[in-house]
Amino acid sequence: MPPKVLLVDDVTMFLEIQKGFLKLSSVHVLTARDGVEALEVIGRERPDLIFMDLNMPRMDGAECCARLKADPLLRCLPVVMVTAEGKTEDRERCLRAGCDDFLTKPIDRACYLEKARRYLPAIDRRDLRVPCRCRVVFRVFGVSLSGEIINVSPNGLYIASDYEMSRGATLDLAFALPGEGSGTIVAGGRVAWVNSRKGRLQQGLPVGFGVEFDTVADAAVAALKGFVERHGGPLP
Repeated sequence: MPPKVLLVDDVTMFLEIQKGFLKLSSVHVLTARDGVEALEVIGRERPDLIFMDLNMPRMDGAECCARLKADPLLRCLPVVMVTAEGKTEDRERCLRAGCDDFLTKPIDRACYLEKARRYLPAIDRRDLRVPCRCRVVFRVFGVSLSGEIINVSPNGLYIASDYEMSRGATLDLAFALPGEGSGTIVAGGRVAWVNSRKGRLQQGLPVGFGVEFDTVADAAVAALKGFVERHGGPLP
């Protein structure tokens, strides 16, 4: 049975955004609209991870988290509180309630999935990706190198390359999508994971590394989204 993630927020838009982040993960998503409903769901479903908004009607996230952490049977459940950006008093309330971690709105996808994976390894940080065979030039550690893009998404790509790379390394990339009229796409990114000869994390992919974009122009994002939409859905 897949692990369960409970999303607690009274705003439908934020629930849908988080559902979208988790759509490629092998998890069962539960939702609640306030602290009262969240405690009911927790008691019935025993989720493996909880993302809870601070400000909600009936019972806010701080009170709900405090009640949860006061229960000897439930206090081990990890709770990530979602707060308004820059409000120190909100963060202090969450700390007093005993939360395990924080996120601030607006929610960044990469940060959200990184936090989720910290508590639940079943979380998949990939986005919708499609096959894309084209040459890419990248500059890393002050050296210009080249490789072949194997798949691409609006948020990143996979490069087949024999060069030894380290996770977290930053690089500048330039490439042109095959059959597109969008011209050269220039982006900055970081190495998110490495598929090396010594440690092949995905046997179905050649030796290389996955890149997550950090900086990319709006026009380039639009071109990438269009390419993905025209050429299919997620890779297996």
